[in-house]
This record gives sequence, structure tokens and C-alpha cells, in this order.
Amino acid sequence: MSEPALMLGGITSGYGSSVVLRDLTLKVGKGEAVALLGKNGMGKSTLLKSVMGFLPKSAGTVKVDGIDITRMQPHQVARQRVAYAAQEHSLFADLSIRDNLRLGLERESLFRERFDEIEPLFPVFRSRLQQYAGTLSGGEQKMLLLARSLMMRPAVILLDEITEGLQPSVIDRLANALLKERSERGTTMLVVEQNVPFALKVADRYVILKQGELVDEGPAKDAAAEETVFEHLRV
Repeated sequence: MSEPALMLGGITSGYGSSVVLRDLTLKVGKGEAVALLGKNGMGKSTLLKSVMGFLPKSAGTVKVDGIDITRMQPHQVARQRVAYAAQEHSLFADLSIRDNLRLGLERESLFRERFDEIEPLFPVFRSRLQQYAGTLSGGEQKMLLLARSLMMRPAVILLDEITEGLQPSVIDRLANALLKERSERGTTMLVVEQNVPFALKVADRYVILKQGELVDEGPAKDAAAEETVFEHLRV
């Protein structure tokens, strides 16, 4: 039996003495997309930051394709082909769109090839590569975050509230980009979202996080999935 693409085993994590995640275990299979859903303040972003090494783990292990990354620093985790699109816009506002995209590559010579692949998904950047990232609209910045992640050709993508504050047309574009990435490259995804229809559209499975613990899960395409998720969000 093959190793899961992402394995969190008994993770306890938080901020200083404040524990947010408690003995959390989650497996994401190779090529699987899992939507991590729950109310604000339940620990969803904390989980992603813990995976990336931005927050220390006081207990448990994190593995990517069987490699233990529990104690790795964020730049070392990224070298394991893990891409992270953070909720806080982690762009360099005073760099161009091109330079921000270039940050996802090992070497400059890959830029044209990789950009040609993602450009049809994000045509808004076609003639604006020299524009400063800080001058983009909120929706364009979210697209740039996702575009930079895809430029890496990651094995695993962690997405944190990628649709927050976006208009429906942009949300549809992001969903199509993720579905295309999975179809063509089999990329594994862990998607933290408040937009439940978007999350269920791009995911195979959903899991519900409450007070730092996973309390429910199910197939994202199940007819009752949306109502089940909203029921959790209401209580």
C-alpha cells in the first residue's frame, strides 16, 4: 500500500501556550483533493501553517510522500514540492508579476515554459508581467498566488481561503484552474475554505474541523454533502 501524499499523525500545535490543534490525524491520498471546512477560529489556517513549518508542533508527525517534514523549516518544506497559497496575501508588492511568479521556480530558464502552461488559465497576466503585484486588485492577487503555486508543479498544494472576497467569475476561474491541474498532473490538494460550494466542487472529500479536532467527513460529491456541511457550520 502506497504512502499517502500528505500524512498528519497526532498533531498538536498552536501559538505559544495556546493549543489550537489537538492530536489531529489526517491522510490525503496521492492525487486526492480534500476540503477542510469549519467555522472561523477552529484551527484551519493553523493546520496549514503547522504543515508548512511556520508553527511548531508540540506532538505528532507530518509526512509528505513518506518523508518526515515535521521539524523542517518552511523553505525546506517547499523543496519537498509543497506549495502554499496563504490567506494573508504572501506576495511581494514591490516586485513585478513576473518576479513573483519566478519565485516559484528553481531556475530562470524554466519561466517561459511554465508560464506558457498556466497563461491560458490566467490570461489577465498575459500583457502585464512587468506590473507591480501591489497594484493588482484583490481578485488578481489571489489569482497570482495560485498561479505562482502552479508554476512550481507541486506534488501538494495547500490553499487557505483562496476565494475570500472574490466575485463569482473569478471564483469560477480558480475552480477551473484547480480542476485542470488535478486532471493533468494528479496534484494533491488540501483546501481550506469558507465558500462551501467551491470547496465541494474541487474536492473529492470533505472533513469538518471543530475546536481543533476533526469531527466529520464524507464524499464531496454526495447529494447531502452541502447540507451536512452547513449543518456543522450552523452549530
